Amino acid sequence: MNEKLLQFIWAFGYFNKQQLCTSGGEMIKIINAGEWNTNQGPDFTGARLKIGNTDWAGNVELHILSSDWKTHHHSDDNNYRNVILHVVWDDDGFQLKDVPLLELKGRVSGLLIDRYQTWMNNMAHIPCEQEWIKHGWQRNEDWLQYLIRERLMEKAAQFYESLKKTGNHWGESFWRMLAKNFGYKINTDAFESIAVSLPLTLIGRHKNQIHQLEALLLGQAGLLQGRMKDAYSKLLQREYNFLKTKYHLKPVSIPVQFLRMRPQNFPSLRLAQLAILIQSSAHLFSVLKDETDLTVLKNMFRVTANDYWHQHYRLGEESAFREKMLGETMIESILINTVIPAVYAYGNYHKEQVLVDRSLQWLTEIHAEKNSIVSIYERLGFDSLHSLDTQALQQLKKSYCNQKRCLDCAIGHSFLNGSPAIKKTISEPEVTKSWLDEI
Repeated sequence: MNEKLLQFIWAFGYFNKQQLCTSGGEMIKIINAGEWNTNQGPDFTGARLKIGNTDWAGNVELHILSSDWKTHHHSDDNNYRNVILHVVWDDDGFQLKDVPLLELKGRVSGLLIDRYQTWMNNMAHIPCEQEWIKHGWQRNEDWLQYLIRERLMEKAAQFYESLKKTGNHWGESFWRMLAKNFGYKINTDAFESIAVSLPLTLIGRHKNQIHQLEALLLGQAGLLQGRMKDAYSKLLQREYNFLKTKYHLKPVSIPVQFLRMRPQNFPSLRLAQLAILIQSSAHLFSVLKDETDLTVLKNMFRVTANDYWHQHYRLGEESAFREKMLGETMIESILINTVIPAVYAYGNYHKEQVLVDRSLQWLTEIHAEKNSIVSIYERLGFDSLHSLDTQALQQLKKSYCNQKRCLDCAIGHSFLNGSPAIKKTISEPEVTKSWLDEI
């Protein structure tokens, strides 16, 4: 037993309430168990109880041992002055003079406790996976909606952090986020650094000259150093050396990586495609934000690197002819990981609910993703209908299963007590509010 589980048991009433009485023998009737408090102070606030013949309103504090009250020095803390009931797992003899004591040991299902302990000791990818296999899990739209909004709010928080660095410039923050996505996992940090080193005002001066855009991006990536092998590479190197001197540029300190990557994801090619996207778009974030049709959005990203790259994946190294168009999977990745979070962040920040709703709708119009995390849940019987589902599953794995937050999870709740899954309230993470205030 731990305090988190004990709080969970109290919050949802998962204990025998028959003949409930204090250690002093007074009968207890729970009218309202109180609101679970995750901040400083008693564990539950606003409780309403009838103890003996008296109605009480106030707070409830829970501990494993009754003596934990003394160990935690609650008697010296004014936050605990209005506690009307001390709930413990095991009464080890400590008794407060003015606060009734309730012991729960012996009133909780041993099956619930054993199941929870099994999950906590389980080294599998999903702590409760055996329950999935035995019982399955009915689709719960409320829980999926909670997970996806929590995930989007986390990404929005990253966007807000970027806004603080760019002087509240949405276009600049989006540019950094977009470049990071083009880095494709291994090179995300390097690509973001490149975007930081090349602000929109700078690249905007050269957006009509594709070779200059490529020179800036490839040069900042450190790919135009040393002896170049062909005429086009030498041209880019000359352009970069001129622009580097003009703008006092230095290649970023994070090197781009080619190892263990498919050629279509080589950083040289991705930067060339990013250059074409810059050239073919103007005020990209504003356009994306105002667009309502997902098909139109996709078409904006159907760019093809210039002719040189049809026979190259790396500078100076020829390959078989193949047009280097940005693929459907990459386009959908950009939409899921960059465009939709940015539009969601903007809608949330400016309280434009239509943009928030549009972001969620777009996720239902994009194919379900294929990756190792999604595969884990699909093997357990989850049927992913679209990218909203697969993004929700990735949030579930990262923020709940990996951290064994089974008591905060609607699925874990359902399996623990065989009851319908929790309907979580969709809310904005508190940390984000403070960040918003600073922008």
